[in-house]
Amino acid sequence: MSTFQWIISLVYVLAASCFVAGLHLMNNPATARRGNQVSVAGMITAIAATLAIIIQGDVITITGWIVLIAGALIGGAAGLYSARTVQMTAMPQLVSMFNAVGGGAAALVGIHDYMRAGVSVSATTSVTTLLDVIIGGVTFSGSLIAAGKLQGVITSAPVSFPGARLVNGLLALIAVGFGAYLIASPSAALLAVVVVAALIFGVSMVMPIGGADMPVVISLLNAFTGTAVAMAGFVIGNWAMIIAGALVGASGGILTKLMADAMNRSIRNIIVGGFGTGDNVAAVAGPGGDVKSIQADDAAIQLAYASKVIIVPGYGLAAAQAQHEVAALAEVLEAHGIEVSYAIHPVAGRMPGHMNVLLAEANVPYPLLKEMDEINPEFARADVALVIGANDVTNPAARRPGTAISGMPILDVDQAKSIIVIKRSMGHGYAGIDNELYVDPKTSMYFADAKKALSEMTSAVKTLVG
Repeated sequence: MSTFQWIISLVYVLAASCFVAGLHLMNNPATARRGNQVSVAGMITAIAATLAIIIQGDVITITGWIVLIAGALIGGAAGLYSARTVQMTAMPQLVSMFNAVGGGAAALVGIHDYMRAGVSVSATTSVTTLLDVIIGGVTFSGSLIAAGKLQGVITSAPVSFPGARLVNGLLALIAVGFGAYLIASPSAALLAVVVVAALIFGVSMVMPIGGADMPVVISLLNAFTGTAVAMAGFVIGNWAMIIAGALVGASGGILTKLMADAMNRSIRNIIVGGFGTGDNVAAVAGPGGDVKSIQADDAAIQLAYASKVIIVPGYGLAAAQAQHEVAALAEVLEAHGIEVSYAIHPVAGRMPGHMNVLLAEANVPYPLLKEMDEINPEFARADVALVIGANDVTNPAARRPGTAISGMPILDVDQAKSIIVIKRSMGHGYAGIDNELYVDPKTSMYFADAKKALSEMTSAVKTLVG
């Protein structure tokens, strides 16, 4: 090993160490920002080392440099613009697009290296290339469909057809079968068949998934992206990519399992299709009843004379960008001696950690953010549960068979002594079904934009408590 190669290896070790340290720091909200910065430093280091290898090897022409620099500038500008302008409500779509870009780029790396090697490609390289292409292809097309569903370009309802699972099985069989033959007899045509099968499988896997289950899908596709990048690292012999991809794949896989458990779903059903369409047994009719509407003064009376209030944030909070208003209301209540906490469902919003990020932005103390298992026993002792736009994760219909969310663990909001729900209308949640909580005799509906409603309630509470 030359001195140059030895130095590059040390630099890659440093970059990989930054990735590991950054991921560890992200475990704690207090150090998460620093973890992001450490990870960015690691990526910059890895890119600098790669550029040094390219320059030292003199393997790129002037035209190649122009393309490389132009691509980096365009991609960097697009990333910076997206990061600064995207709304928090559109973050899941952006994550899905990033997953698509990562998976597609990894697949292209494998395809390029395979085509360059031609018939002399080794069996080991063929295996990693196939895994890279299959996983990357599925991630690319599946993430585009997921982004379309989240954005509303594609219907969020499950889209399936008779024999869909059989088609998925055949596509998987084609990809694996042709891939196995490809290892023994390298062929660009066979590789093209594998690529097409993977792309179609990505579409057919995500289309049957219901909108309420999209947080799990995003996490799964993120894990796929990391795995594809790791395989691309094996293909080109870059172990910094292997480590970075493995970290993303492993963390994404763990998160997917946690999210699936929170939804009471099977990861196997995600892959074979038909996920999120509800049970096949007949649905049991839900309770009927009338909806009771209130205004700010009525809500303020309930809140001001409570001893314990649990706030349940949901997508409506994110859509209204009302995180600062809810934090202000909580401060007023706490100043009056009222115990306030926040109930965070694992899939509240449209991506993992959606509510945590929003509330952290408003400087809500992290100890007040309580996960579902911790907060559920406390609802029975709460005087008021204030629900802000959270629909599916509070719907008692999940306790009955035959609905799109049957079996999904929910926040036990209906056990509180009284319930206030802030919503713009009686519209459905992402699962597309009515929320039976809204006709509960203990529930009062405050129909307004979350930011406006919370501001009015805060003013009314201040008037009552002086």
